[in-house]
Amino acid sequence: MGKVTARVKLVEGIQMVGESGSGHAVVMDGSPEVGGRNLGVRPMELFLIGLGGCASIDVLTILRKGRHNVSDCEARIQGTRAESDPKVFLEIQMHFIVTGKDVPAKAVERAIQLSEEKYCSAAAMLAKTATIHTSFEIVE
Repeated sequence: MGKVTARVKLVEGIQMVGESGSGHAVVMDGSPEVGGRNLGVRPMELFLIGLGGCASIDVLTILRKGRHNVSDCEARIQGTRAESDPKVFLEIQMHFIVTGKDVPAKAVERAIQLSEEKYCSAAAMLAKTATIHTSFEIVE
């Protein structure tokens, strides 16, 4: 993949627009306690969203390559941050809800394991400071 680019530009106050090199944008802002107006995603929330997206793409790709009939995948992520600066993530829980017909639990478990241990760049980076716990359920 090589280089990945992004640009972050101030809108007003501390609200910013982040633009990806692939041409997409996201609005970020802080809470009123830090001078924001709560008009966008918090930057640290983007880490969790990125983790969930990265891992979900892996899980879906692996399950589909295994010819499993998956119609939906949702990742619910919760992070616990350190009390003092820098307030890095110390613990992250990621729960997958996989929807599909006759999807074996062993296949989902293996897909999550492969994502976590081999493919997910976001998990590899966040695991430097946080313990990542995963769980899943299958819905038909």
